[in-house]
Amino acid sequence: MADRVTVIGWDGSPLTAAARSALGAATLVAGAAHHLALPEVPPTAERIRLGSVSLAARRITAHRGTAVVLADGDPGFFGVVRTLRAPEYGLEVEVVPAVSAVAQAFARAGMPWDDAKVVVAHRRTLRRAVNVCRAHTKVAVLTSPGAGPAELGLLLEGVHRTFVICEELGTDREQVTVVTSDKAADHTWRDPNVVIVIGGPAAAIPENGGWLAGGEPGTAPRGWALPAAEYTGPFGEGETEQLRAAQLARLGPRTGDLVWDIGCGSGAFTAESARFGAAVIAVDSDPDACARTLATTRRLGVQAQIVHGTAPHVLEDLPEPDVVRVGGGGAAVVSAVADRRPARIVTHAATRDAAELVGRDLTEHGYEVECALLQSVELDTRRWTEKERTVGFLLSGRLPDRHP
Repeated sequence: MADRVTVIGWDGSPLTAAARSALGAATLVAGAAHHLALPEVPPTAERIRLGSVSLAARRITAHRGTAVVLADGDPGFFGVVRTLRAPEYGLEVEVVPAVSAVAQAFARAGMPWDDAKVVVAHRRTLRRAVNVCRAHTKVAVLTSPGAGPAELGLLLEGVHRTFVICEELGTDREQVTVVTSDKAADHTWRDPNVVIVIGGPAAAIPENGGWLAGGEPGTAPRGWALPAAEYTGPFGEGETEQLRAAQLARLGPRTGDLVWDIGCGSGAFTAESARFGAAVIAVDSDPDACARTLATTRRLGVQAQIVHGTAPHVLEDLPEPDVVRVGGGGAAVVSAVADRRPARIVTHAATRDAAELVGRDLTEHGYEVECALLQSVELDTRRWTEKERTVGFLLSGRLPDRHP
C-alpha cells in the first residue's frame, strides 16, 4: 500500500505550497492529461492517466511509495475522494481542496447558489437529473460526455429554462454562454462543462438569507393530503384527502421522479407530488382544470408542466414516467399507461366491476395489483354527526422489474 496518498484539487489557480510539497515528494501521480502536464509533476514519478478511479485506486493500493491524485475542482464534492476512501482499498488520504466547479460556475454567472440543487448527469442518471431541472427553479448540473447541455435541452422539451453553460472552467479556453434550453442542442459544447439551469418563479428568500442549502422548505401549509379548503375546487370524486393520502402513499413520489397526474382536476395531487420534490406533468381535457392546476402550483410555490389534452392520445409524446396517478379515463387510460411501464400506477374505481376490469388489465401487463375498498366518514365534531360519506376502490399496481 502507498505510504501516503494526497488528493489535490485543481481549479486553474497556481498550486498552493502544500500541493507543491506533496507533488515534489510523489513517486506516483494520477490525473487527467492536463494535470500530468503540470511542471510541478516530478519527471521520475510513475504516471497514471486517470480514467477509471477504481482502477487507479487499485494501482495506488499496490504502490510502494508516495502517491498524489490530481482532480479538477474540489475532489471531495462529487469527486474522487469518496472512491479512494472506499473500504476495499484501505487508503487513508489527505486532501488539498480547491474551488469546486459549481462554485466557479455560479461565480462566473454572478449568482448566489445556496438555494440551488446540485446534480450529476451521467448517461444512466441523465433522465433523473432532467427531472430535477423540471421540478426546481435553480439547478447546477455537473455533466459528462453524452449527458451534456444538448441532451439536457432535448429532454426538457416543453419546459422553458435558461442555461448558463460554463466550459473548461479554470483554463485558458474557459467560456460562459447563456442560451435557452431549446437552443442548447444547436451547438457543440466542450467538456468538461457545468450547466446552471434556471426557470420558473423564484422562491422567496428571507432578507437575511436562508438557513438550508438547496432552497427553503417553503411556506405551503404543513402536512400533506391537505383538505379541500386549501385548494380551488371543484373537487372530483378521486381527489378527497383520504383517497389522495392513500394514492400518495402507494406512489411515493420523490426527487428525481417524473410523475404523471392524468385527470388533474383541482391540481391537488399535482401540487402535493411536487412538494415531495418530484417533477410532475399534469394532464386534463378540461381547460378550466388546467387553469386551476396552474393556479394551485403557483400558490404553493411548486413547478409543474400542464398539458391540455385527452388521454390516452395526449400521452404518446410525453417523456417516460416513473409513477402515474390516473384520476380519470378508466380502464382504457390505465392500459395505455401500463404500456409505458412506469414503476407504479394508482387509480380508483366507483364500482367493484370497474375495479376488477382495471385490476385484470394491470395483472396482464405484469403488475402486482392491490385493491382496497376505502370508506371515509366526515363528522361534524360539534354534534358528532355524519356530514359526508365517501366510498371507493383504490387500485395500485407495482412493476416488480422496475426500481421500487
